[in-house]
Amino acid sequence: MATFALIPAAGRGTRIARGDVADSVPKQYRPIAGRAMLWHAVRAVCVAPVETVFVVLAPRDDAFARLDWSEFGGRVEPLYCGGATRAESVRNGLIAAMAAVDADDWMLVHDAARPCLARADLERLIAECEGDAIGGLLALPVADTVKRAAKDEAGAVRVAATEDRALLWLAQTPQMFRAGLLAEALARAARERFTDEAAAIERLGLRPRLVAGSRENLKVTYPEDFAIAEAILARRAGAQAR
Repeated sequence: MATFALIPAAGRGTRIARGDVADSVPKQYRPIAGRAMLWHAVRAVCVAPVETVFVVLAPRDDAFARLDWSEFGGRVEPLYCGGATRAESVRNGLIAAMAAVDADDWMLVHDAARPCLARADLERLIAECEGDAIGGLLALPVADTVKRAAKDEAGAVRVAATEDRALLWLAQTPQMFRAGLLAEALARAARERFTDEAAAIERLGLRPRLVAGSRENLKVTYPEDFAIAEAILARRAGAQAR
């Protein structure tokens, strides 16, 4: 059994585009610490013994080929089959990747917008999931008080309930499942809306394992997140140089 990775990178980052840094460059290609954010996301999973990192791109993507991927020794394979949504891109990419992947192989699905995945977190995920019958995902226990909201008759948003945060976790990536199981889950959920692979696995009646991640593994979503990610990567680079 081998381990592979898949990174959906066919989107444009619409929430970023509504911010102060709006331009024509898709979010995954915006520079952070001197490299495209996608490059950092690929490097983050390449520190593990991953056979191939499949990067799912928009059919007309012309930016990927202009980047220097030589550091990864041919382990990065672009797939120009991205869809209109993240879920569609993952499903299309997995179908394309199955020509080189066995059903029992592990597949790590990672966000292109998470450039700060730490090696220790990735190694912990792999170590805890390799012996698990289902697989799992990096996640964080919720630290803040969580309120459920509802609108009143006037349309004002008010507190409807306070949730028990002891039972709530924030999902991150990578998410790690057997390639065949994930393909089955995605096929069955093709007409449903889901925002991560674990949700598709859950629809099979299975319960993915939660593996504690790190707050540094943030998802770059809003304009201010770029500065945070840059600071994290710069700090790590400085620590490695010492």
